[in-house]
Amino acid sequence: MTEPPRKKSRVHLFTDGACSGNPGPGGWGFILRHPASGAEIERSGAERATTNNRMELMAVIAGLEALTQPTIVDLYSDSQYVLKGLNEWMEGWKKRGWRTAAKKPVKNAELWKRLDELQGVHELHYHWIEGHAGHVDNERADALAVAARQTLRANAG
Repeated sequence: MTEPPRKKSRVHLFTDGACSGNPGPGGWGFILRHPASGAEIERSGAERATTNNRMELMAVIAGLEALTQPTIVDLYSDSQYVLKGLNEWMEGWKKRGWRTAAKKPVKNAELWKRLDELQGVHELHYHWIEGHAGHVDNERADALAVAARQTLRANAG
């Protein structure tokens, strides 16, 4: 006898990226919250020479990769780049062989491809939130990203 399919759980993912200089040292951070259980994880990371857009993408990738099974994800981001890329631009890029409408290679294509794979595993719902406007979880994700960037800079010296 086969088991019925498990119902997907639902989580909230708050992400942010930060960069000092563009390019320059950058950090990313995320908060992953399971509203049913109240469980929450926070993670962050940093890169020495990167861009703000790459850090925004890395925050989403790291948050989705932290999930251990297919999940319904409410993604909250202040990055129009990330949200429009996922919601509006990606299908066209894929149809054109990861090229823009102007036939130029898509910037950060390797990260977009990772997101595309993760989007195939999880059911994503996109929510834009205004950055630096007092949203508690966005401010926390930003603080994680900034702290990761600052730790990287302090350890580089």
